Order: sequence, then C-alpha cells, then structure tokens
Amino acid sequence: MLEALVCPQTHERLDYDADQQELISKRAKLAFPIRNGIPIMLVDEARKLS
Repeated sequence: MLEALVCPQTHERLDYDADQQELISKRAKLAFPIRNGIPIMLVDEARKLS
C-alpha cells in the first residue's frame, strides 16, 4: 500500500520509518504519523524535519 501513498505537498514518494511509525517526505522535510495503522496525510499533522 505504501506505493499508493505520496506526499500531499510534493506529490513524491514517501519512505517508511518503522521505528518512529512515520512516513517521511525528504523533499518537503515532513514526517507524517501513522496512528493505529492509519497514515495521517495532513500537512498540519506532520512533524517538520530539520
């Protein structure tokens, strides 16, 4: 299913971080949380990466 998800900001592929339970958008520098097995694909909910 990961192949079907893209970053809502850049529309590029995401990387899965199993330890943090997040989907990472390297270009947007955002980490989207996965809660109870459901990816939260809202920019407002994403954690900013440095």
